[in-house]
Amino acid sequence: MPTIYRYKGFRFHFFSGEGREPPHVHIRRGEDDCKFWLQPVDLAYNDGMKAHELTELERVVNEHCEEFLRKWHEYFP
Repeated sequence: MPTIYRYKGFRFHFFSGEGREPPHVHIRRGEDDCKFWLQPVDLAYNDGMKAHELTELERVVNEHCEEFLRKWHEYFP
């Protein structure tokens, strides 16, 4: 489960067995977890994140989307 980015205590990562799904990123802090699709950026699910956190995380995903996509395709060739 490679960590690809850290931001304010949030860990952005992939799960190793998910290469058959469309590109996405999981974000975790403590027990809270969410997942964003990368093309287009869209919330896939949320388990515990507050609305204002999701807004901020979506902004971060949009800002780093190209980098996250590059890392996705490097990890899942």
